[in-house]
Amino acid sequence: MTVPDEADLRAAVAEELATARADLARLVAIPSVAFPGFDHTQVQRSAEATADLLRGCGLATKIVRAGGQPAVIGTRPGPPGAPTVLLYAHHDVQPAGDADMWDSDPFTATERDGRLYGRGCADDKAGIMVHVTALRALRRTFGEDLPVGVVAFVEGEEEYGSESLERLLAAHRDEVAADVIVIADSANWEVGVPALTTSLRGIVNLFVEVRTLESAVHSGMYGGPVPDALTTLCRLLATLHDEAGDVAVAGLQHRAAAPLEYPADRLRADAGVLEGVVLTGTGPLVDRLWTRPSLSVLGIDAPTAAEAPNALVPSARAKLNLRIAPGEDPQAAFEAVAAHLRAHAPWGAQVSVTLDQLGAPCAIDATGPAYDAARAAFRAAWDGVAPVDIGIGGSIPFIATFQEMFPDAAILVTGVEDPYTKAHGANESLHLGEFARACLAETLLLANLPTRTSD
Repeated sequence: MTVPDEADLRAAVAEELATARADLARLVAIPSVAFPGFDHTQVQRSAEATADLLRGCGLATKIVRAGGQPAVIGTRPGPPGAPTVLLYAHHDVQPAGDADMWDSDPFTATERDGRLYGRGCADDKAGIMVHVTALRALRRTFGEDLPVGVVAFVEGEEEYGSESLERLLAAHRDEVAADVIVIADSANWEVGVPALTTSLRGIVNLFVEVRTLESAVHSGMYGGPVPDALTTLCRLLATLHDEAGDVAVAGLQHRAAAPLEYPADRLRADAGVLEGVVLTGTGPLVDRLWTRPSLSVLGIDAPTAAEAPNALVPSARAKLNLRIAPGEDPQAAFEAVAAHLRAHAPWGAQVSVTLDQLGAPCAIDATGPAYDAARAAFRAAWDGVAPVDIGIGGSIPFIATFQEMFPDAAILVTGVEDPYTKAHGANESLHLGEFARACLAETLLLANLPTRTSD
């Protein structure tokens, strides 16, 4: 099969972008939140819309479940001897949160200053549209005979922990088996600089509860010698970090990250750190973000300040979020934190620790012909700017699942997000120029992959 000129592929992608933008807006309009308490018929609507898009690309498409939310599988065989590529994305989104925090309706795709705003417009409905746009562009240039075999797998509950993913992959293993897996659910280094994600931290969520009293008692009558649970919990949580802000739990792993410099002023701007607030921890910022543990308090169950009576609180509970370095065992990390909390209980308080969620970290060996093809495609799409290998402080636990189930597949973790995307937050947005480049990069990758991997 003759590979079309790069100019033809560029022209094909350019022809598809307006349609892709309109289709993305239609996907964003569906509030496909898989969390409990939300309308899951919207997740089904989103799966059906995604299936229609893939069907329009010539893929044999179906909606599947394994006890959880609906996923979409689309397949199309390639020429004899050509590699098969699995294209992953997810069609569910995070809850929008407080609508007053948004500058426009979270479920109406709204363009401002070259960015498209809306829940899921980047994470990860743009990932779906990168795949769809690449497949459409390939059909424009190659006709019905695509250069590679294609499996599209679009999950419906990634934001809620991918609970049924492993069952889905096991049930459809032969259908989704591939030589190369492209996961469009990550970020680029910055606007104008593409990236391949080669490491991700794992996740451990847990609850810690402190009890000091059988029931609430008068703070004036007993305050002083009798410890209240909320003060006790605060002192316990303070033992989790040292004075510099590094995690003080013994036994957790640390690694060195990629040799990239993340300027402190850029990090402060990217994260919205307030003036005067000092960054915590020691060592290179990329290490602190990608390959060292971090431990955060996500919430505390206690009386609200406005309604709290003058009484000593008998019990208090906090939810903790631990991010662990690549190579760390999530269960062992949970046990290390639990042991620390029990050992540091202030004033003999009763401490109980319960596990909420585990997710494995991963490290990817990004060498070989598929990675060479990806880097060449990125460099061309970004007009000569070479991609960098980055880590991600967040977690995508299902990547480890793909690694375990398909150990011989090359896994390429790409994405359309950038430091200003605000995924999971209010005013989530997509840089439309970066979206166009990502579509072109994937088109070039799929077009050239057979020749790159035939040696």
